[in-house]
Amino acid sequence: QVQLVESGGELVQAGGSLRLSCAASGHTSSVYRMGWFRQAPGNERDFVASITWGGTSTSYADSVKGRFTISRDNPKNTMYLQMNDLKPEDTAVYYCAARRDNSASTFSSSYIYWGQGTQVTVSS
Repeated sequence: QVQLVESGGELVQAGGSLRLSCAASGHTSSVYRMGWFRQAPGNERDFVASITWGGTSTSYADSVKGRFTISRDNPKNTMYLQMNDLKPEDTAVYYCAARRDNSASTFSSSYIYWGQGTQVTVSS
């Protein structure tokens, strides 16, 4: 099993920045790729970004390209999402997820492990 714990979500004004963290523990040697998803009320859980465990390959949703950056700190077993130029439409619960293969699939159902989520609210 792999445990994921997100942190860093809060209320921020439009145009501001936040950095989310996801700490992984447990059987992390089984993880090949990690990702961030977000879910707004009434919406499905949408892909935001993903990164290989070694940090060599990243992928982003079109809606966040150029504004968000995903990264990893391997010694700390922690993944980050730096979010700049935030917009009200970025408001959502952000979830950290992990998978055992390197598939670039953006479907949430293809990820095995999930954190509890952290709320990001962007005011206009």
